[in-house]
Amino acid sequence: MDKKEGMVSIKTKLLGVILPVVILIVVLLIGISYIISKNLLTQYSQNLLRSSIESQASEIESWLNENLAAFQIVKQTIEGTQPDEEQLQGMLDQYYGFDDNYPDGLYIGEQNGRIITAGEFEGNKGSVTDSIWYNEGLTRLNMGFTSAYTNAAGEAVISASGILNDKSGVLKVLSADMSLQRISIIVNSFVQMDDAQTFLVDASNGTILAHRDNSLISTKISSASGKFLQGAAAKIADYDLTPDEIDKNITYFMEVEGTNWILVSYVPSAVVYKDVKLIRTAMIIIGAISLLLLGILIARVVHIVISPVKNLTEAITAMTDGDFTVSVDTKSRDEIGLMSVHVEKFIDSMRQMISSIHGVSGKLHMQADNSTTVSGQMYDASRTQSQSMQELNNTVEQLSVSVNEIAENATTLAMVVAETRENGAKVDTKMKETVEVSEEGKTDMQNVGDAMKSINDSVTKLQAAIDKVGTASGEITNITSVISNIAEETNLLSLNASIEAARVGEAGKGFAVVATEIGKLAKNSAESVSSIEGLIYEINELVKDAVAQADNSVDNINNSSELVGGALKTFDVIFANIDEVNTLVQEMIEKVEKVDEVASSVAAISEEQAASSEEILATSDNMVEQANHITGNSETVASDAKELTRSAEELANQVAMFKIEKEEN
Repeated sequence: MDKKEGMVSIKTKLLGVILPVVILIVVLLIGISYIISKNLLTQYSQNLLRSSIESQASEIESWLNENLAAFQIVKQTIEGTQPDEEQLQGMLDQYYGFDDNYPDGLYIGEQNGRIITAGEFEGNKGSVTDSIWYNEGLTRLNMGFTSAYTNAAGEAVISASGILNDKSGVLKVLSADMSLQRISIIVNSFVQMDDAQTFLVDASNGTILAHRDNSLISTKISSASGKFLQGAAAKIADYDLTPDEIDKNITYFMEVEGTNWILVSYVPSAVVYKDVKLIRTAMIIIGAISLLLLGILIARVVHIVISPVKNLTEAITAMTDGDFTVSVDTKSRDEIGLMSVHVEKFIDSMRQMISSIHGVSGKLHMQADNSTTVSGQMYDASRTQSQSMQELNNTVEQLSVSVNEIAENATTLAMVVAETRENGAKVDTKMKETVEVSEEGKTDMQNVGDAMKSINDSVTKLQAAIDKVGTASGEITNITSVISNIAEETNLLSLNASIEAARVGEAGKGFAVVATEIGKLAKNSAESVSSIEGLIYEINELVKDAVAQADNSVDNINNSSELVGGALKTFDVIFANIDEVNTLVQEMIEKVEKVDEVASSVAAISEEQAASSEEILATSDNMVEQANHITGNSETVASDAKELTRSAEELANQVAMFKIEKEEN
C-alpha cells in the first residue's frame, strides 16, 4: 500500500498535543502565581496600611485623650474651687503658652457674649454665641472636641469645650483651641510604608482635618478635585470603610475611636505591584526556559517511545504490500514489545503458509497440465474411435446390402437352378469379395476393441489424476482454513491492542494506529483467503464435474467395449457363415444335382444372415452414437482441464504477490 501524501506522524501529533498543553499549563501557572502574588502583596499592603493607620489612630486617640484629660482636670478644678474672677484669671494665665498643642491656653465664654481669656492673649475669638466651640460646648457637661472650623484668626482648628458649672449662676463654656497643623504632623509622622500617605476626614461634615497638602485642610473632601479624593469621599459618605483600590491606589479606612474622624491611608498600586511585575518577568523568563527544556525532553522521550512503533509500522506497511521478508526486532518489555513479538510470530506463520501454498499451487498447476494432456489424448482417441466407428458403420451397411442380396439370391435359388450353374462363377467371385470384406470388418472391429481398451485406460488415468486434483483441493482448503484462523487471531490481536490503546489514553494513539494497520492486514488476509476458498470451491466443482464426466465416459466406454465385443462375436459368426456359404457354393458348383436340397438350406441361412446383418447395423449405429458421446465428454473434460489450469495459474498469481525470501543483490 502506497503511503498517503500529507500523512502526519505520531511524533508530530504527540508533540502537537503535549507541547500546547504544557505551554498552556505553564502560562496558567505563571498567571495564577502572578495573581496569587498580586493578591498576597495587596493583602500585605493592606495589612501594612492597617498596621500603620492603627498606629496613627492610636497616636491621635492618645493625643486627643491626653489633651482632653488635661482640659477635664482644669474644668474640674475650676468647678471644685469655685474661684473668683481674679483667681479664675490667674488660672487662665497659667495655661497660656503652657502646651504647644494649645498655645493660646484656655478661655471661657458666657451666655451674655462675654469672653474671658489669658491676659497675654491678644487675638480675637469672635462672637461668643455664634461660635462653634460655644454652641457645641453647650451640648455636653464634660469636655469634648468640636468639629473642625476656621477661627477668627483664619486658622484651622478644633476646640475642646464643655459647660463650666462654677455655681455662679451664669451659663459658661470652657474651651481650648488646638491647631489642625499639629494633627497633620501626627498623621503624617507615623506612616510605615514608603510612598504611602494618610489624611484625616471628619465624617460628620466631610471636612479634611489633616493632609500633607495644607491647602486641603479645613476644606470639604467632596469639593476636592481628583478621582481618588472623589472616590474616597463617596465611600466615606456611604460610611463604607472596607479596604479598596481607588484610582490605582490601595486604600484603607479606619475610624478614630471616640470621634467621627476617619483616617484614610493609601499607597499607589504601582509601588506595591512593582515587585510583582519583577516576579512576573522572572517567572516568564524561567517559564520560557523551562518550556524550551521541557520541549526538548518531551521530543526526546516521544522519539524513544515512538521509534519502536515506527519500525513496527514500517514492517506492517511492507507486509501490507506483500513483503514478508521483513523482521521486527523490539527489545522493550511493554505493550509495543508484546505486539512486536506477536507480529514476528505472524510473519513466520505467513512465511510458512505462503511457502506451502507455493508448493501446493505448483503441484496443482502440474496436475492441471497433466489433466490437460490426458484430456487431449482422450479427445484424440475418441475422435479416432468415432471415425473408426463411422467406417465400421459404413462397412456394416455394405455387409447388410450384400447379405440382403445373398438372401434374395438364396430365395430365388430354387427357381433359377438353371441360372445357378451359369452364375456359379459369379457367386464364387462375390463370395470371395464377401470373405475379404468380412476379414476387413473383423480387423476393423478388432481395431475398435483395441481403441476402446486404450480409451478405457486413458479415462482411468484421467479419473486418477482428477482424484489427485480433488485431494490437492482438500489440502488447499485445509491451508485456507489455517490462514483464516491466523487472520482471526490477528484480528483478535488488533482488537486487544485497540483496547489496550484506549485504556492507555492519549499516549496509546500510536498503538491504536498500529492496531488499525494490523486489523487491515488481517482483513486483507481474510479477503485473500475468501478469494482462494472461492477458487478452490470452483476447482472442486470442476473436479466433481470432471469426475462425473469421467465416470460417465468409463461407463460409456465399457458399454461400447461390450458392444464391440458382441460385434466381434457377430463378425466371427458372419465370417464362419460366409466360409460355410463359400463351401456350399463350391459344393454347389461341384454338385449341381444337389442344388434343390442345398437351395432350401441356403434360403434359411440367408434369412438368418439378413437378420444378423440388421442387428449388426443397429449395433454399429449405437456404437457410432456412443463414440460421438465419448467425443463430447472428452471435449468437456478437456475444457474442464483447461479451466483447472487457469484456476491453478490464478492461484499462483495470487500467491506470487507475497515475498518470503529476500532478493540477493
